[in-house]
Amino acid sequence: MTHQLVLSLSEYGLIIVIVNVLLDQIGLPVPAVPTLIVAGALAADGHLSLPALFAGSVLACLIPDCGWYLVGQQYGIRVLKSLCRISLEPDSCVSQTQTRFERWGVNSLVIAKFIPGLAIIAPPMAGAMRIGWPRFIFLSACSAILWAGIPLGAGVLFKSQIAQLLVHLQEFGSITGVGVMLLLAAYIAYKWWERRRFYRLLRMARISVAELYTLIQAGSSPLIIDVRSITARELEPRWIPGALHVPLQDVAHHLKELPRDRDTILYCTCPSEASAARVAKILMNHGFKRVRPLSGGLDAWVAAGYAVAKL
Repeated sequence: MTHQLVLSLSEYGLIIVIVNVLLDQIGLPVPAVPTLIVAGALAADGHLSLPALFAGSVLACLIPDCGWYLVGQQYGIRVLKSLCRISLEPDSCVSQTQTRFERWGVNSLVIAKFIPGLAIIAPPMAGAMRIGWPRFIFLSACSAILWAGIPLGAGVLFKSQIAQLLVHLQEFGSITGVGVMLLLAAYIAYKWWERRRFYRLLRMARISVAELYTLIQAGSSPLIIDVRSITARELEPRWIPGALHVPLQDVAHHLKELPRDRDTILYCTCPSEASAARVAKILMNHGFKRVRPLSGGLDAWVAAGYAVAKL
């Protein structure tokens, strides 16, 4: 390593790592894993304190996690939907995160940081589910220890190779910085394109809540399907009267049971009716013709003042 690079990282390395991890955990597109690996290599050479790096990184994970947990506890499913609207991960829809929680339990918090889309939504989801502060902090701490410890350990283990890489990067000087910025910009652009492509796949004709209400009043007996997960129904224990509950992940098991000679209306509480549109695509691919997601989902139905059933 060059003297200048080592001096700079030795003096400000701990602050850089903590800030990078903090921004990463808040949800900004500034990956912290490469920084942790380099920091681990510097710590192995004695230029940084490994215990301080580890403790600082874990703390920088816990602070945003606790903040997101509190937000989820206060605002419930509303904050989850807001996060899904701005997320760069198109698969981080509320219902999919809830499904993972149902499949793995709240212990999924331990591996949440390793799963794109789940990492940022898991803490507020835990808050909305009110799993309790002691349990949340314990699980979140376990996750932070693993997530920060693995790349730091990798840096220590491969310190020689990383040292050589840093020498080469230092030789290129400003070109390296430009390259890093270009890679970051390309990453964000790719995620944005992926998100746009995801929603283009879900574009189809919707039915408004007023149109659905008219169909019901006219005696057309449309088949209304609630595609929300079990957790979503627990967080929002209201549904359109007469709706059949078929979660997204269970649709394939119910295809033979669903009538094909009626209007089929699907609703959820996801941004852009993502889950409802996914189910509509599945049904259409299996020969269903009169299938439409409900525009605005359950929220629009409730906002319009139409009747709802409750637990």
